[in-house]
Amino acid sequence: MTLQDRVIIVAGGGRDIGAACAYDLAAKGAKVLITYHASGEGAKTVAANIKQNGGQAEVVQADLTNAEQVADCVKQTLKYFKKIDGLVHVAGGLIARKKITEMTLAHWRHVMDVNMTSLFLMSQAVIPHLSGKGSIVTFASQAARDGGGGGAIPYASSKGAIMTFTRGLAKELGPDVRVNSVCPGMISTGFHDTFTPDEVRKNVAQAAVLKREGNASEVASLVSFLLSDEASYITGANIDINGGLVFS
Repeated sequence: MTLQDRVIIVAGGGRDIGAACAYDLAAKGAKVLITYHASGEGAKTVAANIKQNGGQAEVVQADLTNAEQVADCVKQTLKYFKKIDGLVHVAGGLIARKKITEMTLAHWRHVMDVNMTSLFLMSQAVIPHLSGKGSIVTFASQAARDGGGGGAIPYASSKGAIMTFTRGLAKELGPDVRVNSVCPGMISTGFHDTFTPDEVRKNVAQAAVLKREGNASEVASLVSFLLSDEASYITGANIDINGGLVFS
């Protein structure tokens, strides 16, 4: 599998799964533009490491819920690399666990904006510039399948919307551009370090067929595959990567 000389934007590539995606894409020959909002140190470290290993990577800070900053991100990518072949949209988050009775409208809108609006804006900005047969990989979640843990209704709902968005966008952009989503389960990342108690993580890992948490590099390998020509007949798919915790 090769992605030699393809230009891929990794939206939210400063840490965890996003960083792993940037590393894996660069290792397979891609030129990577990493966006970050708050994870500047991490994004710059990823780019520096890629360059040190002979790859090409640049970073751009952007609030991906802001249309002007999204447009500038695309403009900067074209300035650095002259073209765009694909988008990996990892940016998003749970923000905080809040039950529906505790939730403010501002919290609901914030989670929806961070996860869904950012994807809409990035996709809309990137699509006109995709060269040849482009590819987009979005990030849903196992939470979109099962409703998520306690206090995660906005997050799970936004990820469910991403699954539907992925299917609809695949129809609109075919046959030239493929659009797929990955649905991670319990992956060992800072997300779960922050939002999931250790006992819950152990129980979930033991409930999975493979009896462990996944790691970010395993998700990144799936993302690279979906961007590659080896996945040329896959589009509109929401692919689970959860160690056999749930089957869809």
